[in-house]
Amino acid sequence: MIIAIDGPAASGKGTLARRLADHFGLRHLDTGLTYRAVAAGLLANGLPLGDEAVAIEHARYLDLAQMDKSVLSAHEIGEAASRIAVLGGLRDELVRLQRSFAETPPGAVLDGRDIGTVVCPNATVKLFVTASAEARARRRTDEMISKGQEANYASVLEDLQRRDERDSKRTVAPLTQAADAVLLDTTKMDIETAFRAAVDIISRAADA
Repeated sequence: MIIAIDGPAASGKGTLARRLADHFGLRHLDTGLTYRAVAAGLLANGLPLGDEAVAIEHARYLDLAQMDKSVLSAHEIGEAASRIAVLGGLRDELVRLQRSFAETPPGAVLDGRDIGTVVCPNATVKLFVTASAEARARRRTDEMISKGQEANYASVLEDLQRRDERDSKRTVAPLTQAADAVLLDTTKMDIETAFRAAVDIISRAADA
């Protein structure tokens, strides 16, 4: 079973993907972390973010088991990851890695921005998880504050809107809902409600 979950930043897709993986006994991959890991490597070594060959070289030696979300969640790494995500050659290399992960038995839950459209177009079930920009900004702000970080709602909202535009308008694998994906709008849902809705969708698809 391969479950593809796409959606914009802070839509809740990551938390949902992890819970679904546990529920269905599957492995989980946050594909965004693969871009963040490459970006972190480039930043740590003072290398240019626009050098595609160097980025691809970093991707080839990426160890999925060693990606530390607590480290890779830093804002500056996220910004750098969004910038290198437009590099076509790098995307090809990371898609190969992500697809190999998904196709290893017994399957997996992958979340990102192009899972249902590019990485796993033949996934068992596809979800497109979204929420209003305002709801996502509030969640992200609350999350940052809960971790003891400084956060300004207006700045977070502006940042999310900028990332949404960049992700949806890029020429390579833009953020878009796959034609056969089920839309799950979590604007007015808590995580438990969203989880139960997703389980119902996936269970129906698996039984079909």
